[in-house]
Amino acid sequence: MNKLILSSILSSILTYMILSLSSISSASALAFTANVSKPATLLKLSSRLPTSSLIRPLTTLSMSSPSPSSETYDLLVVGGGSGGIATARRAAQYGAKVAVVERGRMGGTCVNVGCVPKKVMWNAAAIMEVLHDMKNFGFTGDATFDWSFLKERRDAYVKRLNGIYDTNLKNSAVTKIEGLARLGSPGKVTVATQEGEVEINAKNVLLAPGGYPIFPPGEGIAEHAISSDGFFELPNLPKKSVVVGAGYIAVELAGVLKTLGSDVTLVLRKDKALREFDDLLRDTLDSEMLRQGISILRNTGGVSKITESNGLKTVTCEDGQVVEDVDCILMATGRAPLTEPLGLKEAGVEQGPKGHVVVDEYSETSQKGIFALGDVCGNVELTPMAIAAGRRLADRLFGDVPNAKVSYDMVPTVVFSHPPIGTIGLTEAQAKEQYGEDNVKVYRSKFANLWYGVFDIPFDEKPPTAMKMVTVGDNEQVVGLHVIGIAADEMMQGFGVAMKMGATKADFDSSIAIHPTASEEFVTLAPWGLSPQQSGAKVSPLNGADVQPKAGVAAGK
Repeated sequence: MNKLILSSILSSILTYMILSLSSISSASALAFTANVSKPATLLKLSSRLPTSSLIRPLTTLSMSSPSPSSETYDLLVVGGGSGGIATARRAAQYGAKVAVVERGRMGGTCVNVGCVPKKVMWNAAAIMEVLHDMKNFGFTGDATFDWSFLKERRDAYVKRLNGIYDTNLKNSAVTKIEGLARLGSPGKVTVATQEGEVEINAKNVLLAPGGYPIFPPGEGIAEHAISSDGFFELPNLPKKSVVVGAGYIAVELAGVLKTLGSDVTLVLRKDKALREFDDLLRDTLDSEMLRQGISILRNTGGVSKITESNGLKTVTCEDGQVVEDVDCILMATGRAPLTEPLGLKEAGVEQGPKGHVVVDEYSETSQKGIFALGDVCGNVELTPMAIAAGRRLADRLFGDVPNAKVSYDMVPTVVFSHPPIGTIGLTEAQAKEQYGEDNVKVYRSKFANLWYGVFDIPFDEKPPTAMKMVTVGDNEQVVGLHVIGIAADEMMQGFGVAMKMGATKADFDSSIAIHPTASEEFVTLAPWGLSPQQSGAKVSPLNGADVQPKAGVAAGK
């Protein structure tokens, strides 16, 4: 066979594989532009992509020379995830001519294989917990759980959201271009479409491709494990599962699997999960996972190999610990920015040591007119953060707000573990390191939620709610707020507003408690009402202002 034809066929096959094996788009959206002259690049990339399932249709993209487009856009967004779409629609509201390049389903990681379907599964697990507890409230009866039924309903919901995103783009007069983007010469982006490659002119380019789950090296790991993306493709509840990882994805999915009935082992490279979180959260969750029956293998150094025999798998850790007869192995060991296919190096866009796009406080890269936000930047990788950054970028570029930017300070977030975690600001350790131990005062509380009041079990067996408030300075400005327990996910948003305004312990005390709730504990932490009567309300959080006091300067002096 002609070598040129063979090379072209192999290049196309590699392109199919990459498109199919990458995550549903968070913008995986973006950009796997095949470069026939550099098949090694594709091979290198495909070896690192998740191999959990074939999500995308196997369609051919023409690799002919790009033809110029007569269109010139004020803003071209690469990636149809939440951040990219929010930026595009905001810019269009100002009258800008905007297009979004997306290969997969709209909505990105959050909608397709992240926040949304995960919360559906967490809700199902929460219902299972209620069913388990119902006898304590006088209810009797049996209930069964149908994983495949929930999966069908969940997937239908996600598909409906995909359609809503498409409709919103149309209603905002944003052009959707189905294809794969690569940066070209200044002001130009090459997009590979079904009809061939097209060169598009753009005054401004936003890179919002998101990221993808990565697997660690090791014998049989890529072949026999799934990523967090693959979790949403599971047709049935696994009887026995191993979750590998110490981050929020690992503890969330381990909790869902265990609560719904799987026998779960959590494999940790070091001692505990959520090592970057406050010790109160980390330690409480650890004990709760054990109480729920999750087996935890600690200080393993990670997984060295996975083997399979008769449909069941064996996990061997670096320290020699072994888990046998496993149905499902879920690797949640990290994510990487989806940058390699974009041609960043050729375009002169600076990247960090882990491949993230380097941006300034205004989301601009090292190249004028090229911007980036979201997971591709690696700075607070949360959907609402990307949305906020994108809207502020559009305000600055097209809304005549020259200094508009977003603040990455005091960002509230939730871990949907069992029980859930809410956290804002600095951990106790971070505050002491930043301000000095003598300038930090910490308030704590631990109690059993009223939910467990009627349970006829010893107090020590009731799952706890644990809270911590971290304050600094003479006026005790609140710089850290942490909670784990029932409803933690629903109680932090309002406190986030208060902390963005520089709230002090006295400000918290001045708010009358809502009783009986768990959140009232934050405004009644002992000793109540005895903190210095200084308010932080004069601090404005508007337009990206940082409210955290400067290190070495005691707030309120």
